[in-house]
Amino acid sequence: MVPRYARPQMTAIWEPESKYEIWFLIEAHATQKLADLGVVPESGAKALWDWWKTDPGIDVAAIDAKEAVLKHDVIAFLDWVAEQVGPEARFMHQGMTSSDVLDTTLAVQLARATDLLLEDMDALLAAIKRRAEEHKYTATIGRSHGIHAEPTTFGLKLAQAYAEFDRCRDRLVTARAEIATCAISGAVGTFANIDPSVEEYVAEQLGLAVEPVSTQVIPRDRHAAYFSTLAVIASSIERLAVEIRHLQRTEVLEAEEYFSPGQKGSSAMPHKRNPILTENLTGQARMIRSYALPAMENVALWHERDISHSSVERFIGPDATITLDFALARLTGVVDKLLVYPDRMQKNLDRMGGLVHSQRVLLALTQAGITRDNAYRLVQRNAMKVWESDGQLSLLDLLKADEEVAAAMSEKELEDKFNLDYHFKHVDTIFARVFGE
Repeated sequence: MVPRYARPQMTAIWEPESKYEIWFLIEAHATQKLADLGVVPESGAKALWDWWKTDPGIDVAAIDAKEAVLKHDVIAFLDWVAEQVGPEARFMHQGMTSSDVLDTTLAVQLARATDLLLEDMDALLAAIKRRAEEHKYTATIGRSHGIHAEPTTFGLKLAQAYAEFDRCRDRLVTARAEIATCAISGAVGTFANIDPSVEEYVAEQLGLAVEPVSTQVIPRDRHAAYFSTLAVIASSIERLAVEIRHLQRTEVLEAEEYFSPGQKGSSAMPHKRNPILTENLTGQARMIRSYALPAMENVALWHERDISHSSVERFIGPDATITLDFALARLTGVVDKLLVYPDRMQKNLDRMGGLVHSQRVLLALTQAGITRDNAYRLVQRNAMKVWESDGQLSLLDLLKADEEVAAAMSEKELEDKFNLDYHFKHVDTIFARVFGE
């Protein structure tokens, strides 16, 4: 985790204190249920809860010191708690194994992290929707291969982003449900030394579902799906970030990241206003995607379990969620304050002498009785003259002067094919599909 790209609320989920608190709750709830079943005395559970109610705090340094000797983090924790609670602590961890604690804790942390990510997604969707409605009919050029294609609106560009992130949100909800499972099944997952009702009780207390079969560890296909979902969201972030970066290029300059008073764009060139936020989002997206592959490689463990996955998840659990949280918040800020230049959009639309209307003329010629191949040839030979003039010539004027075209279409019919509003007649329909209004 890099502090530069981290926000406190998400980082707190992964702090050692938070982890140990979850460990204690798992152990205490399990002991409580064992007491209810008569497996351990009620005094064992009571001692744990009585100590916890004193709000003792977790001494991370003391636990770490024990682990340095024992080389086992869960045993170090249990020994430390036993020192605080006294003899009754011996009833902790009855029939459990370390993976019961570690895997269930990871599920709690990922579920909590996902709740924050869903809040981030909601904020981003709200910002995109607001700006899409603001620019619903702001005319701009649509590009394919980076080349002028046909007119669209800036609102439609943002509506596409909204629909994509709305799908991402649905995936994240599914991923949360799949990752939030509890395993308290003991060695190799057989429940030989602990009743399945303990698992059910702990799961209920922590807001988790029961893992149907854990083999001592929760199956890592769940985690692979989870981190893959984060990777897809990161790719969607990058898609919108790259769009903004291209629109900010000097020769395009249709939209621009907000440049705050006092901000400096370059140490060498005082005139620079660089798309640093969206460039940074591209870099963060690369990192988040990189965590998906090791999560998938974690699926294949030896037999009932090994711990080859453990070190991986100590990296990717915090890093992926913390980075995505930061990236979503940053993108929300970019969209919210994005500077949009409709006049420049119109100027770019007009730059190529009406070439953006070539398809309408092509279709009209075919409807006038000319074969598609010949119609394409007629429009293209005039369009290339406009292209080679860098937009100084007018496609409409050239078509009017073309005898073959003039024989098929009147000047009035040609002029009608250069109406910009024609391209926006279904904007309301698309908006209704995306926003449900």
